[in-house]
Amino acid sequence: MNLLSIASPRPRRKLLSIPVALTWTHASTSYRVTPWPEVSFERRSGAEWIPTVPPAEAFATAASAIPESAWRCYLEFVPPDERAFLLRHRHMRLQALRVIARCPGMLAVLEENPALTALVAGHSRLRGEPESWGEVAAIHERSGVFGLLEWLGMPASRQTLGVLRNLADPEIPASVIENLRSLLWEPRALFILQRLPRITDRHLSLSSHALAA
Repeated sequence: MNLLSIASPRPRRKLLSIPVALTWTHASTSYRVTPWPEVSFERRSGAEWIPTVPPAEAFATAASAIPESAWRCYLEFVPPDERAFLLRHRHMRLQALRVIARCPGMLAVLEENPALTALVAGHSRLRGEPESWGEVAAIHERSGVFGLLEWLGMPASRQTLGVLRNLADPEIPASVIENLRSLLWEPRALFILQRLPRITDRHLSLSSHALAA
């Protein structure tokens, strides 16, 4: 038998991973977020993808529409610290992604104060202005966490941070963010919230009078 006639096995080609975008559909509109580190949110218009700010409802749809398998592929290209941070979020992972992509210097503060992620993500709603990521980053760099609280319209105090850290779920729903801010300015409500070991969405949905009752 001619040994030369025996074909040698071909070396296997190494499969290269390619960064992928996360895509989902809300109200008949397709959205996507491009891979790290660009992290551009876009919507489909005909054959093109154009930059956009998805509405809160679209983010809510994404929380259930994007499977964990897609997230695993996406997070493969995200640095380890940022990946670990994002995996701590369940319902607001896309919002958390936007925050650390636009304000990477805030990662340590957000890890220490998880509820700040939702507040920073919703800063345009709290301030009644368009999104301003450059301003968010500058405020934090110049004045730290207390400057950030003041900019968000909340009492810049350790009591505020204490309340935020006692939230049962730091992924604060958009529907109660403004009410939380109002409660923090009410002395009676703040007094009660400080003494609750576990603050739920129900507490945040109450008025200051109802909470004190």
